Amino acid sequence: MPKIIFYLLLFISVLIISCDKKGSNGTPSGSDSIRVVKENLSHVWEISWGPDDHIWFTERNGKISKMNPANGNIAFSTTISEVVSSGEGGLLGMALHPDFLSNGYIYFVYNYDGVNGYREKLVRYTFSNNALANPLTIIENIPASSIHNGSRIRVVNENGAKIYFTTGDASNATSAQDVNSRSGKVLRLNADGSIPADNPIAGNPLWTYGHRNPQGLIFANNKLYESEHGPNIEDEVNIIEKGRNYGWPNVNGPCDGSEVSFCTANNIKEPIWSSGSNTIAVCGIDYYNSDKIPEWKNSILMTTLKDASLRQLKLSSDGNSVVSVSTYFKDAYGRLRDICISPSGNVYIGTSNGGNDKIIEIPKL
Repeated sequence: MPKIIFYLLLFISVLIISCDKKGSNGTPSGSDSIRVVKENLSHVWEISWGPDDHIWFTERNGKISKMNPANGNIAFSTTISEVVSSGEGGLLGMALHPDFLSNGYIYFVYNYDGVNGYREKLVRYTFSNNALANPLTIIENIPASSIHNGSRIRVVNENGAKIYFTTGDASNATSAQDVNSRSGKVLRLNADGSIPADNPIAGNPLWTYGHRNPQGLIFANNKLYESEHGPNIEDEVNIIEKGRNYGWPNVNGPCDGSEVSFCTANNIKEPIWSSGSNTIAVCGIDYYNSDKIPEWKNSILMTTLKDASLRQLKLSSDGNSVVSVSTYFKDAYGRLRDICISPSGNVYIGTSNGGNDKIIEIPKL
């Protein structure tokens, strides 16, 4: 074979291989696409991109860390001794105040042993001089269990800072419909723990109710999106609206069959997406709108535990509905608990397999 033909064929082969960026399950296969930033972690629960350009993350055993995403070096780490990890309980959600760089406020939800048994609380710490100090309990004595504790937090500037956070039904399904219970809710508080005057019920932290186990929460498109676990069917993604009832335990997913009468009588807000006749154990969500991965623009990216995959929920232009769903990284990294996105459009995923958990970077597809 003439050398020129040999080298031409070789060039074409390399070109074909280099253009093949995905495996059959949608997993980027190039070595420049995936990077393990940190490993040897235990039950990563929350990962959040901070305004200090570090990734903050929690582990369920009570450990909090601040990590340089470029090299995986830990710049700060501590453990909250009050945290009691039992089953699915422990140190869960975390959020940095929008003015974190000036006030150092950082919020955590965790489970603890209280005078009334296993409970959940939201606590604000101040990060200063590379240490957490001045804990302020925002709300406490929320029922907890070895399952169904929620809990994601988002803090936003909204006529002053407001805290939104989710609670599970703590193994008591009927509590989700009880507006006087703090279980199975999305709660809303002022940054100091007081109750906003414009909450649906005066003096009540309730924002929405009828939730089973919400483990995803993100603001985008001037909307609050939430993901939650169904029982053995109908995981959900919802748009959270003030004062609305989301149906649990009387309704699973969209209103159909015998659920319709309850939905009509209680003005149930139906999900914009559900898993249908099975569950995939949906978890952390984030909103992607960067040009870096064009396929993912205007999408909710959602981690799953049982399905061990990342789901892309492409949104309509108004953000009110899901127009398509794609699956990535199926069974590549095991259970995926949470996700965060850098300002440059890099995606970071935290695994939740228990032993050697990881934080993984996806810079491109």
